[in-house]
Amino acid sequence: MSGLSDCEATIVMDSEAMAGAIRRIAQEIIAGNPAVDSVALLGILRRGRPLADRLAVHIEEMTGIAVPVGSLATTLYRDDLRAGLGQVNVRKGETHFDFFIDGLTVVLVDDVLAAGRTIRAAMDELIDYGRPERIQLACLVDRGGRQLPIQPDYLGWTVAVERTDHVAVRFLETDGEDIVLVERRPPELQEESE
Repeated sequence: MSGLSDCEATIVMDSEAMAGAIRRIAQEIIAGNPAVDSVALLGILRRGRPLADRLAVHIEEMTGIAVPVGSLATTLYRDDLRAGLGQVNVRKGETHFDFFIDGLTVVLVDDVLAAGRTIRAAMDELIDYGRPERIQLACLVDRGGRQLPIQPDYLGWTVAVERTDHVAVRFLETDGEDIVLVERRPPELQEESE
C-alpha cells in the first residue's frame, strides 16, 4: 500500500477528507481574491497539477468563472541540482500554460510543502515567464521541516512527522486513489539510509 517496501503507512486523509480540504482551499482562494477573474492556478508537477485542476472546478462551480490552469516543472530550477547534489531527469513539455501571467495573481499549487525548495524553484521559473501582480501558494499538506521562509497562503492540512517520514499524496488521476499517507520506515532501515 505504501509503495516503499518495509514501511509502516498511516492514513492521514481519506478521500472524503481530501475532498473537503480541497473545497475549503478553493473557498479561501475566492475569499482572498475578490477579482477571481485575475487569478491563474499553476500546479507544480507531478501532483500539484491534479490538485490545481480540482481547485479550478470548485472555483468555477462557486463563482461561474473558469480560472486558467497550467503546469510547472521545477527540475531545472532546483538549487540542489545546481550544487551537484542530484541528477536532472528532464522530460519535454512538462511546464505548460497558454496564458500570459503579467498582472495576474498566480496561485502556485503543490501537494506537499516541506523544506520550501520546490516552491522557491517554482517562483524562479515563474518569473522567467513574466511579472505576475502577486504570487500565492496553496498546498494540500504541510509536513514542516522548512529550510526557507516560505509559508502557504491556503492550506488543507498540517501533519507533524519525523524527518525520515515520507508524506505520500495520491490522487485518482495519477495514482488510482485519493489518499494521504505517512510512511514510516522501521528504525533499523532509517539508520541504514542515513
